[in-house]
Amino acid sequence: MDYAFDTNIIVHLLIGTEAVRINRDEARSAGARFIIPPFVQYEIERGLLIKPNDKYRQAYERLLENCEVGEMTAIAWKEAAQIYADLYNKRFTVKDSDIIIAAFCVANEYILVTNNTKDFINMDNVKLVDWVYRTI
Repeated sequence: MDYAFDTNIIVHLLIGTEAVRINRDEARSAGARFIIPPFVQYEIERGLLIKPNDKYRQAYERLLENCEVGEMTAIAWKEAAQIYADLYNKRFTVKDSDIIIAAFCVANEYILVTNNTKDFINMDNVKLVDWVYRTI
């Protein structure tokens, strides 16, 4: 299985949330790959620049050694437009950042690991798992 980390999950990994670490380790033992969506990389990098913290920067660099950073393809951007249109027609308002992250996951068939399932629950075809409160 391939898991894409939402920003909040990376934060949980950086601060050492035990449930997230255990779920990640179990997934790794099962042969999972871990991907960081490009928008998530942007959010983490800007946070580390705004509030520099050597401990978290080093933890993030170690995390990157075991993850791939993905790329937004033309297919993913079309998926983002479709998700936006679907949500608009259902009268749901969702942040563009969440739409882009979800589209990246759908286009690549990744499971999105997030603690903010409510932000993605109204999007079709997004596979979600919450490693903070649920196990894999």
